[in-house]
Amino acid sequence: MKRILSVDDSPSVRQMVSFTLRKAGYEVGEACDGRDGLAKARQSKFDMIITDLNMPNLDGIQMIAAVRSLQGYVFTPILMLTTESQSEKKDAGRKVGATGWIVKPFNGDQLLAVVQKLIQ
Repeated sequence: MKRILSVDDSPSVRQMVSFTLRKAGYEVGEACDGRDGLAKARQSKFDMIITDLNMPNLDGIQMIAAVRSLQGYVFTPILMLTTESQSEKKDAGRKVGATGWIVKPFNGDQLLAVVQKLIQ
């Protein structure tokens, strides 16, 4: 079973992402901010990470940069799931290794389509 880490400071967003992914057969871990997400990625290997951009402690860009330096995460798909849609933010995400970008609000089918494309 593929394992996905959902990192978002909003409990309702984490719940929606987790519910959608679990229903589709994925195992889901949750983290409440970038620092928590980085700690969970160090503790356990995930097949994909879905992260918010604007979070306390460590934002999504900083977390992705740190995760990319961990052994085993060089090629792991990392999706940004955020309200931000400006091209500068997307460019910053790509520079540190974000694989894709979904703008909130999102729907479950859209999320699953992107996840299934990236995590075969």
